Amino acid sequence: MDIKTKREQEKEIVSFMIALYCKKKHGHKTLCPECAALESYARQRSDACPFMESKTFCSNCRVHCYKKDMREKIREVMRFSGPRMMFYHPAMAVHHIIESKKEKKRMEVYK
Repeated sequence: MDIKTKREQEKEIVSFMIALYCKKKHGHKTLCPECAALESYARQRSDACPFMESKTFCSNCRVHCYKKDMREKIREVMRFSGPRMMFYHPAMAVHHIIESKKEKKRMEVYK
Protein backbone atom coordinates (compact mmCIF):
# COMPACT_ATOMS: atom_id res chain seq x y z
CA MET A 1 0.00 0.00 0.00
CA ASP A 2 1.36 3.39 -1.01
CA ILE A 3 0.85 5.84 1.84
CA LYS A 4 1.54 9.43 0.88
CA THR A 5 2.72 12.00 3.36
CA LYS A 6 0.66 15.13 3.91
CA ARG A 7 3.40 17.04 2.11
CA GLU A 8 3.08 14.81 -0.96
CA GLN A 9 -0.72 15.03 -0.87
CA GLU A 10 -0.57 18.83 -0.72
CA LYS A 11 1.81 18.97 -3.68
CA GLU A 12 -0.39 16.58 -5.66
CA ILE A 13 -3.50 18.67 -5.06
CA VAL A 14 -1.77 21.94 -5.94
CA SER A 15 -0.24 20.45 -9.09
CA PHE A 16 -3.61 19.10 -10.20
CA MET A 17 -5.28 22.47 -9.60
CA ILE A 18 -2.58 24.35 -11.51
CA ALA A 19 -2.83 21.89 -14.42
CA LEU A 20 -6.61 22.29 -14.51
CA TYR A 21 -6.28 26.08 -14.42
CA CYS A 22 -3.70 26.11 -17.21
CA LYS A 23 -5.72 23.77 -19.40
CA LYS A 24 -8.93 25.77 -19.04
CA LYS A 25 -7.54 29.33 -18.90
CA HIS A 26 -4.54 29.07 -21.21
CA GLY A 27 -5.64 26.18 -23.45
CA HIS A 28 -2.50 24.13 -22.84
CA LYS A 29 -2.42 20.34 -22.59
CA THR A 30 0.81 20.64 -20.63
CA LEU A 31 1.76 23.50 -18.32
CA CYS A 32 2.67 26.77 -19.98
CA PRO A 33 5.89 28.42 -18.71
CA GLU A 34 4.02 30.72 -16.29
CA CYS A 35 2.03 27.86 -14.74
CA ALA A 36 5.09 25.59 -14.66
CA ALA A 37 6.95 28.29 -12.71
CA LEU A 38 4.04 28.61 -10.28
CA GLU A 39 3.90 24.84 -9.76
CA SER A 40 7.63 24.68 -9.17
CA TYR A 41 7.43 27.53 -6.68
CA ALA A 42 4.47 25.95 -4.84
CA ARG A 43 6.33 22.63 -4.58
CA GLN A 44 9.43 24.39 -3.22
CA ARG A 45 7.33 26.19 -0.60
CA SER A 46 5.69 22.89 0.41
CA ASP A 47 9.07 21.20 0.70
CA ALA A 48 10.37 24.01 2.93
CA CYS A 49 7.26 24.32 5.13
CA PRO A 50 7.97 23.58 8.80
CA PHE A 51 4.23 23.30 9.54
CA MET A 52 3.20 20.88 6.79
CA GLU A 53 2.63 17.87 9.03
CA SER A 54 0.48 19.81 11.52
CA LYS A 55 -1.82 21.67 9.12
CA THR A 56 -4.35 20.48 6.61
CA PHE A 57 -3.62 22.56 3.49
CA CYS A 58 -1.60 25.64 2.57
CA SER A 59 -4.83 27.49 1.87
CA ASN A 60 -5.64 27.21 5.59
CA CYS A 61 -2.20 28.28 6.81
CA ARG A 62 -1.82 31.47 8.83
CA VAL A 63 1.87 31.98 7.91
CA HIS A 64 1.53 32.50 4.13
CA CYS A 65 5.13 32.00 3.10
CA TYR A 66 4.54 32.79 -0.59
CA LYS A 67 5.89 36.03 -2.04
CA LYS A 68 3.05 38.49 -2.63
CA ASP A 69 2.93 38.10 -6.42
CA MET A 70 3.02 34.31 -6.21
CA ARG A 71 0.40 34.32 -3.45
CA GLU A 72 -1.94 36.28 -5.74
CA LYS A 73 -1.33 33.84 -8.60
CA ILE A 74 -1.96 30.77 -6.45
CA ARG A 75 -5.13 32.34 -5.04
CA GLU A 76 -6.39 32.94 -8.58
CA VAL A 77 -5.70 29.29 -9.42
CA MET A 78 -7.47 28.11 -6.25
CA ARG A 79 -10.53 30.32 -6.85
CA PHE A 80 -10.83 28.99 -10.39
CA SER A 81 -9.94 25.33 -9.86
CA GLY A 82 -11.50 24.75 -6.45
CA PRO A 83 -15.14 24.58 -7.58
CA ARG A 84 -14.18 22.61 -10.71
CA MET A 85 -12.45 19.92 -8.67
CA MET A 86 -15.86 18.28 -8.06
CA PHE A 87 -16.11 17.53 -11.77
CA TYR A 88 -12.53 16.48 -12.43
CA HIS A 89 -11.45 14.81 -9.19
CA PRO A 90 -14.43 14.46 -6.82
CA ALA A 91 -12.65 12.31 -4.21
CA MET A 92 -9.85 14.84 -3.87
CA ALA A 93 -12.36 17.70 -3.65
CA VAL A 94 -14.45 16.03 -0.95
CA HIS A 95 -11.32 15.19 1.05
CA HIS A 96 -10.18 18.81 0.81
CA ILE A 97 -13.57 20.14 1.96
CA ILE A 98 -13.71 17.77 4.95
CA GLU A 99 -10.15 18.53 6.04
CA SER A 100 -10.67 22.28 5.60
CA LYS A 101 -13.75 22.20 7.82
CA LYS A 102 -11.86 20.22 10.48
CA GLU A 103 -9.03 22.75 10.38
CA LYS A 104 -11.41 25.70 10.72
CA LYS A 105 -13.01 24.08 13.77
CA ARG A 106 -9.57 23.52 15.32
CA MET A 107 -8.64 27.15 14.68
CA GLU A 108 -11.85 28.37 16.35
CA VAL A 109 -10.77 26.61 19.54
CA TYR A 110 -7.58 28.71 19.63
CA LYS A 111 -9.35 32.04 19.18
